[in-house]
Amino acid sequence: MNIINIKDWGLGIEFSKEMPFVIAGPCSAETEAQVMQTALGIHSMLSQPVSMLRAGVWKPRTRPNSFEGIGEVALPWLKLASRTTGLPLCIEVATAKHVELALKYGIDVLWIGARTTVNPFAVQEIADVLKGVDIPVFVKNPVNPDLQLWLGAIERLYNSGINKLAAIHRGFSVYGNQLYRNVPLWEIPIELRRQVPGLEIICDPSHIGGKRALLLDISQEAMLLDFDGLMIETHINPDEAWSDAAQQLTPKALNELLQQLKKPHAAITDPIFLNKLEKLRSHIDQIDFKVLELLAERMLMVREIGDYKKDNNITILQMERWAEIYRSRMAMAPELELATEFIESLINAIHKESIRQQNQIMKVDLPEILK
Repeated sequence: MNIINIKDWGLGIEFSKEMPFVIAGPCSAETEAQVMQTALGIHSMLSQPVSMLRAGVWKPRTRPNSFEGIGEVALPWLKLASRTTGLPLCIEVATAKHVELALKYGIDVLWIGARTTVNPFAVQEIADVLKGVDIPVFVKNPVNPDLQLWLGAIERLYNSGINKLAAIHRGFSVYGNQLYRNVPLWEIPIELRRQVPGLEIICDPSHIGGKRALLLDISQEAMLLDFDGLMIETHINPDEAWSDAAQQLTPKALNELLQQLKKPHAAITDPIFLNKLEKLRSHIDQIDFKVLELLAERMLMVREIGDYKKDNNITILQMERWAEIYRSRMAMAPELELATEFIESLINAIHKESIRQQNQIMKVDLPEILK
């Protein structure tokens, strides 16, 4: 995909080598005064400038009888705030009708929300309405951790002629109580970037964290992972917000958060640094090859055990043996200074592959219909 960089969208957006691209504004546009006061507060942050305003106009809520946004009435307020501050404006659209209204009022940038990205029919309807329209679109990840849905939404828009595209990472819903409102699962946006080179990704710490206390750490993590920017919900009086009060910051608090951020260099051209880095990476490559060779050797032993089990008509899964492997390998994690979550996922992956290999051996003499 030939995707146009945000810097070339022609919106007069400010960029800095020292600071990320920042989008800020309230979760929801509530009143004309709230919108304008928040926008002016954001605009006054001269030391840490914000590049774009955001606000929710239509709010897809989990359950009925919740505040679902002001709707079209808020669009003139937002355009006035945008003109007053000189900052371009982005809003969420979830239906073709939303898109038509956004275009009618001259909104600068649209974003597709997580609940819409998960529905290919809804994304296609939006893509069809946007055919022939030159407007940038952000695409949030789907609610569930499904990279293909995220890619599919981006591709549908691109196939409709939209090439001013960027992604927004807002985390993923999981069952049960978690530290985060939506767990980050950083590996998914990283894989998206690998599959779509040149696609810029904005991190949404507000929806990942769900509470103010987590926003700085999440934002810093995004910078360390070389995300291109941040979308942070900002409200003139967060405690009185009509939606998502716990995760919004005042403009002053946003300014303080951005001042604390450290944005590492994406790349360094110094030859001494690069030479040292290349030596370390070469060492890692050698270790990786050894690890893979050892895994192949382990699977050779697994297949030998599979043959022995087959000859003696023994089940593949021996629960006592698996329980011992799990216990002993997990016990090694602290002394090896490895995260228990990493060791758990690793040994589960190895066990799954071991079962697959032995299962193939067990099926060799079965009738074709049972394989």
